[in-house]
Amino acid sequence: MLPKQYRLKNRSAFKATYKVKNSSHKGGVTLFAGILKKDDTPTKVGFVVSKKVHKRAVKRNRLKRLMRESYRLLLKENNLGNSQKYLSLVFVGTEKALGKSFKEIDNAIKKLVQGVQ
Repeated sequence: MLPKQYRLKNRSAFKATYKVKNSSHKGGVTLFAGILKKDDTPTKVGFVVSKKVHKRAVKRNRLKRLMRESYRLLLKENNLGNSQKYLSLVFVGTEKALGKSFKEIDNAIKKLVQGVQ
């Protein structure tokens, strides 16, 4: 699980991140990046899979767990690239990502994090 200091929690923070409209998409996962940081606070990260993607909570939660674990491993390796310049990040899972393995989700998350501008 991600440490508490890295979690994006409240609804207004998610809305503010979406409002910036800085996004990229890869392999069924979309990354929304918030505003640029001015100080050295940690980047907060949120993971979302909508009920429209799949009606079963088990499937949605599995995809969120895969995305969260992939990001946690990147954080542990300190291999986050330009993504640390932003105040918040939101990863959104889509229907294409539902049946994918951890390795495929991990590759998509890595490419998104390295390529964020």
